[in-house]
Amino acid sequence: MSQLQPAIQLQSMAEPLLNIQEMQFWLDKAVAWGQADSPDTQKDTCLHLNRLRDLLQQLLIHMNNMSSTTETMKTLPFLGQFLGRLCWNPYVTADATSRRLLFQCLWGLYSEHPGNAVERKANQWIRKVLCQLATEEDDAAAQALMKHMGVPPKEYYLKLLRKRVALLQQNVGKSCNSLGDINQRCSCDSILATSEACVPLVTCPEAAPLIGALLQQPVTCVRAALSGDFLDALSSAYSSQCSSLEEQTVVSLWYHNLSSLEEAVLSQLENAVTNTGSTPETLEQQLAQSLLPKACAQHCSIFLVVKDIFRSILKQAEGAESVKHLIQTFTSCFLRELALLQHQTSVSLKALFPESPQSLLLPLLTLPSEMPQEAWRHHLNWLSGSLQRLTEEEEEGDGDSSSSTKSERHHKVFEAWFLLVQCAHWVQVAVQLLVTSEPEDCGPLLWLLTFYHHPTNRGHHRALQLVHAKEAWDHLHSFFLISAHPLPVDCLQSLVSLLSSTQPQQPSPSPLLILNLLVNFAVFSQHSLSASTQILQTVVDQSGLVDEAACVLSSLQPRLNEGSCSSDDRNRVHLRIKALQNTLMHSI
Repeated sequence: MSQLQPAIQLQSMAEPLLNIQEMQFWLDKAVAWGQADSPDTQKDTCLHLNRLRDLLQQLLIHMNNMSSTTETMKTLPFLGQFLGRLCWNPYVTADATSRRLLFQCLWGLYSEHPGNAVERKANQWIRKVLCQLATEEDDAAAQALMKHMGVPPKEYYLKLLRKRVALLQQNVGKSCNSLGDINQRCSCDSILATSEACVPLVTCPEAAPLIGALLQQPVTCVRAALSGDFLDALSSAYSSQCSSLEEQTVVSLWYHNLSSLEEAVLSQLENAVTNTGSTPETLEQQLAQSLLPKACAQHCSIFLVVKDIFRSILKQAEGAESVKHLIQTFTSCFLRELALLQHQTSVSLKALFPESPQSLLLPLLTLPSEMPQEAWRHHLNWLSGSLQRLTEEEEEGDGDSSSSTKSERHHKVFEAWFLLVQCAHWVQVAVQLLVTSEPEDCGPLLWLLTFYHHPTNRGHHRALQLVHAKEAWDHLHSFFLISAHPLPVDCLQSLVSLLSSTQPQQPSPSPLLILNLLVNFAVFSQHSLSASTQILQTVVDQSGLVDEAACVLSSLQPRLNEGSCSSDDRNRVHLRIKALQNTLMHSI
C-alpha cells in the first residue's frame, strides 16, 4: 500500500462526523508513521496518541450508528486502509487504549451475516488482520521496537498476547443492547469476531481465560453465535491433547459443539471394548476423569445426546457386555453428579428419560440402598411383572397389527430394556436373591434375568432361554445344598454342558446368564468356601470361562459398596470374593 488516496469523499449526513481537513491530516500521519522508523517518527506518534484515541472513539460511534458494514464503507470509504495502517504500527498497538479502540473498530466492520461481496471481503480482511496480529513474529517494526526497548522477543510477544487476550475478553459478557431495535448494532456482534480471532490461539495457555469466557457466554441473542471454525479448531486441539482446558470450559465446548461431544463418548466406548480386563474401579475413574457424567448432570441436552449414542450402539450389539457395563457405570456416575446438583437444577426425570416407560422410571432409578432390604423381592417381582406385560403386548400385537403399531411396541420394549441396562443394580440384586430363593419364588426373578440377556426375543426363543435358566438354577440350587465334600465331578457335568452347549437348530443357552448365576451362588451362598471354590473352579475350567468368571467377580465388589448386600453379611462376602479371585487367578 504505497499511498492512501488523499481525497476523502464523505457522503452527506445529517451531522458530518469529521471535516475533510482533519481526516486528511490523520491519513497523512498514518502514511508517514508507516514509512519511517526514526526517533522523530516514534516521538511524533507518541505526541499524537491522545488525539488519535479521540478520533478512533468518534469513528466507533459513527460505525455503531450504521445499520451495516456496507453503509459504513459508503460513508467512510477510507476506513479499512486507515485502520490497516494503524494495526501494523507497533507504537499505536502498544498503547492499551488505542489498541482497544482499534480492535473495536475492526469488530464494528465485521458482519455476522455478510450480505454482499463487500462485506464478505471485509470479513476476510479482518480475520487476516486479527490472526496476523496474534501470530506474526517477523514484523520489522515490532523487531525495531523490541530492540529499542531492550525486551527479549519471547517476553514481548507473551506480554502482547496477554494484553490482546485481556482486551478481547473485555467485550465478552457485555449485556445485549439490541433488544429494542433490530437495526441497531449490538455488543453481541463482537462475539463472532472475537471467536474468529481466537482460532490461531486455541493452543496458547495465555488464551485460556478468553476461550473459557467465550464458551460460557450466555446465549441471550441470536448475534452471540460462536464461529464454527473456532469450535472445530478448539475441539481438534483438545482431542489431540494440544490444549489444556478447565473443566467447565470442556463442558461448555461439548454444549456448543456436537462433534466434540460425540468424539468424547465414542472414545470411552472404544476404551471399554478394547480394555475388557479393566476393573470396575478403573472404569469409574476413567468416566469421572472424562467429565461426561458431570457435563450430563449440568446440561440435559448433553445427557440426551450421550444416551442416544449409547442407544444406537446397543441396538447394533445388544449382547456386548462391555458396552452394557460402561452404560451401567456411566449412569451410576451421572446419578451421583445429579444428586450433587439437586439444589441447583430443577430438571425432571421425565425430561432426562423422555422415551422410557414412565411407570418404570422411578422404580428402576431408585437405588437398592434407598429402600429396606425386606422390600427388595417384592419390588423386583413388581418390576418383572411390569416388564413381562410389556413383552406380552408386543408379542400379541405381532400377528394382527399394522407395521407402525408393531414398530411402536418394539420400541417401547426396547426402551424398557435400555432403562433396565442403565439401572442394572436391580439385575444384580435379582441374581443375588436367586441364591436364597425357593423353587416357588424364583420364577419372576429368573424371567427378569432372562429378559436382561435376551430383550428382543428373536425367533420367539425367550421362553426356551427361560427353560435353560431354570434348569441351570435347579442344578446350582442342588449343588450348593449338598453337604458332601468334595462333590463328585460328574455331578457338575450337566452345568458344564449348559455353559458350552452348541446344539444345532436350537438357540444356545446364554453362557453369561448361567455364569452370573454360578458366580453369585459361589459368593452369596452359605455353603463352605472350600466347597464353593471347588464347584466354581471345576465348572469354569471345563467350560473355558475362567476369564469371564473373573470379570463377573470383579463387578460384584462395587455393587456391594452401593448397598446391594446387608451390612451384617458384607465382610463375609468380601472375603469370599477375594478368595475366589485368588483361586481363579492361579487358573489363568
